[in-house]
Amino acid sequence: MTAKKNSPLPFEMALAELESLVGQLEQGELTLDDALQRFERGIALVRDCQHALQAAEQKVDQLIERNGRLAVTPFDALAG
Repeated sequence: MTAKKNSPLPFEMALAELESLVGQLEQGELTLDDALQRFERGIALVRDCQHALQAAEQKVDQLIERNGRLAVTPFDALAG
């Protein structure tokens, strides 16, 4: 499978495709070549999902409002 530089899928679509690929791999009925192709696609999807989550985290950091002003608050600080 050749890596393509298309625009990434929306997060939800990428996650759904990744879940489908994991299910196919877990069944253990694929040939080695098919399994490797799906694994490679899965890695690309994981990277796309990580980038989407990082972008969302940056937006959250930028949109936190304190005392009527926007103030950058690290995402981790919100969890605790």
